[in-house]
Amino acid sequence: MRELKRDLQKKRRFAADASHELRTAVAGLRAGLEEACMYPDETDLGDLLARALRDVDRLGAIITDLRVLAEIEAGPPMEPQRVDLAELVRDEIARRTDRIAVQLRLEPGVTVQAVPIRIGRLLTNLLDNAQRHGQHLVEVQVSRDDDHAELTVTDDGEGVPESERERIFQRFTRLKAARRLDHTGTGLGLAIAHDIAQAHIGSLHVGESETGGASFVLRLPLAGPAAPAGRSVGRSLHDAMIHEPGWARLGGRT
Repeated sequence: MRELKRDLQKKRRFAADASHELRTAVAGLRAGLEEACMYPDETDLGDLLARALRDVDRLGAIITDLRVLAEIEAGPPMEPQRVDLAELVRDEIARRTDRIAVQLRLEPGVTVQAVPIRIGRLLTNLLDNAQRHGQHLVEVQVSRDDDHAELTVTDDGEGVPESERERIFQRFTRLKAARRLDHTGTGLGLAIAHDIAQAHIGSLHVGESETGGASFVLRLPLAGPAAPAGRSVGRSLHDAMIHEPGWARLGGRT
């Protein structure tokens, strides 16, 4: 009963936080439009439309992130597949147009059992964060460490203070540096990445990079040997692991 109460309290806090963020964005949009209605002759139409579009973009970003969180916790079942992390990183980088060119250090053959679209979203969120804070360097590294795969995203920005390294993964958390660099952020990107990592029976933590910036490290269990021809790897591992709470969050509840 105590666990159920804690879970209910967390959901209520999340609903309250989400409502607050949505109301804040709507309030900003409404204030600008009301001011234009009251003083039409003094309103710069171009500036008004630009500010309104920024507010709409923020609303859209919040709604999209809330939908992703809901899908992670209670969405339709998704089949885990064998994913080569180096290939996934290359595909993701090829689709992006970034302010800072991303440097790659990718070890081939580092394979995990995962839902590709989820790991792709996790990487996107980490890259967006690195591009926001980095000054001249953003790097992605894929390597193996014993029986785990590691995907590391580093930048040469201000880094994350040690006292904030746990809180940064909480939903709707935005540190001062993030608010200064990007007024439209939702505070959900790193929380989503953290939830995806846990859903894959993995971990995501942040430390300090060699350049003094942030270093986000995703650790996932390495995939086992490929199944013989004619046998579905995704189905066999899905059946074996769906009882794990983390894997259940990839698709449905246990």
